[in-house]
Amino acid sequence: MQVFTTAEAAAALFQATITFGLALLFGFLYRRYRKDHFLWWAVAFGLYGIGLGAIVSFLLTATWGFLYAHQVVTGWTALALLYAALVFERQLPWRAQYLWLLLFPVVWAYVAIFGLDNFGLAAGTTVVFLSITTIWTGWIFWRYRAGTGSSAALFLAVTLGLWALHHLDYPFLRARGAWNPWGYFVDALFVLATGIGILMLVLEEFQEGLKTLTALSADLGPGSSETLETLLQRPLGLRGVRGAGVLRSGSTGPDFVRGSGVAEGWGDQLPSRVATVAASVFRSGSSVLDGRPAADPAAPAFLGGIPLGIVGGSPMALVVAGDVAAAFAVLDQSILAAVGAQIGAALHKADLSRALEQRRVDLERLSVRMIQQHEEQRRRLGRELHDETAQVFSALKLQLGTLREVVPDPLAPRFDRLLELVDMGSRSIRNVAEDLRPALLDDLGLVPALRALVADFQEWSGVAVDMQIEEGPSPPVGPAAELAMFRAVQEGLANVARHAQAATVQVRLVRREGAICLTIDDDGVGMPPADFNRPGGRPGRSGLFGMQERIELLGGRVLLSPRSPSGLSLAIELPEVR
Repeated sequence: MQVFTTAEAAAALFQATITFGLALLFGFLYRRYRKDHFLWWAVAFGLYGIGLGAIVSFLLTATWGFLYAHQVVTGWTALALLYAALVFERQLPWRAQYLWLLLFPVVWAYVAIFGLDNFGLAAGTTVVFLSITTIWTGWIFWRYRAGTGSSAALFLAVTLGLWALHHLDYPFLRARGAWNPWGYFVDALFVLATGIGILMLVLEEFQEGLKTLTALSADLGPGSSETLETLLQRPLGLRGVRGAGVLRSGSTGPDFVRGSGVAEGWGDQLPSRVATVAASVFRSGSSVLDGRPAADPAAPAFLGGIPLGIVGGSPMALVVAGDVAAAFAVLDQSILAAVGAQIGAALHKADLSRALEQRRVDLERLSVRMIQQHEEQRRRLGRELHDETAQVFSALKLQLGTLREVVPDPLAPRFDRLLELVDMGSRSIRNVAEDLRPALLDDLGLVPALRALVADFQEWSGVAVDMQIEEGPSPPVGPAAELAMFRAVQEGLANVARHAQAATVQVRLVRREGAICLTIDDDGVGMPPADFNRPGGRPGRSGLFGMQERIELLGGRVLLSPRSPSGLSLAIELPEVR
């Protein structure tokens, strides 16, 4: 047996330091993130260090038991590295039958060391087993790289492939002392490269996981209008993702809400795996990753579930189906839970926004109906005043005129006063009827009705009005818009008479870029600045507020602005009817 030199001891110590350092690092990562692949990498490197200690002990003491322990632990190391790669790549769960694989290094090492006299046969079969296991591990990362494009996985696949070839030189070189102490440094280099490759892969997948969550939670800030449809479309652009679905906790189990990609078909019959993952998310309140092989090869290899919290009164979960698990496997539960809560809050806000929008539409519909009923009531009252009450006054005037002709002269002045009162009442009835529903608007259209309104306003208010109406045919607006514009001018002129203390008013009606624009400008005292800055841009007076409501329901807008040096400008814009 060769002599164990000081140089070999230093090289072995260097290799052991690297190996146990990696074991401690992955042990810390497992304790921090509770991911099984970190645990198995820690076990693999820990076993490798133990095996290294066993071979050094054998070289120092020539005790064959240490050599046997080295062979057994080295075989377990190779199997642990293989299983760690499978756990990372496909979240392969531990099964009791895997314990039988651990018996192979135990049995074969005993046969090779204590049962075979041929060193080449004993060492050769051992290194072949190590090389096959290492190549298998490298092939897993190669397969992972083919499916994801991971550069770290390619680095690991190449490193493990070269390490597998390096195993084969043991019977011919290292076992005969040809590589001492350089064999330890080469092994240390492969161990270090493998550890670095794993860390690179974890960091790469951690970035991919953050990219996944960033894509899922993009634009979920205070001003977001996120919807379930857009949320479900984002995961489809990520690598390895084949579909995403949202499920709600129901009385009899998870209920499918909506899906994208392969998840669109979950609504027909919810797959048992999907129901199991969702139920586990609802039960535990944390993210769940299901990596069990599917019986159907066409089914997604992995299902990742994220809790979304309470949305619409019941718990909801996002289930993502894909071929790559690492995007969810590498992230901390707290990160997944935080993003899930953010997504759930955004969906809850979207539900509230939709309900609010529906309520707004309902209120607009109710407002339109109330306006229509209000106008219909005004029309009916105006018709009754004009057709019935005015006729009564006319008949009364006729009867009083007849009596006036036959009464004694002393009573004639009283009858003349009665006839004047009847005329005043008749005019009042006509004015009220005209205010309730302008007959000119129904008979002649908007422009003549506005001219009559302005003329009447000048007569009773004494305010001079400069009215300018664009020449040409009547503006192409519907009956509802004509009525709204007439009422707006009516309200605007009434406000001028009540509040503006104006001497002149300008009324303009023009067509501009597919819209009808009406402006009422006065030279009065204007409005207080506070009335221009109310929440929502609403005017502060009820008449103006009703005018704005009426115009906006027709797709138009009302703008109030101060004039220089004094006065107020009221601008009304309504779209033309095509």
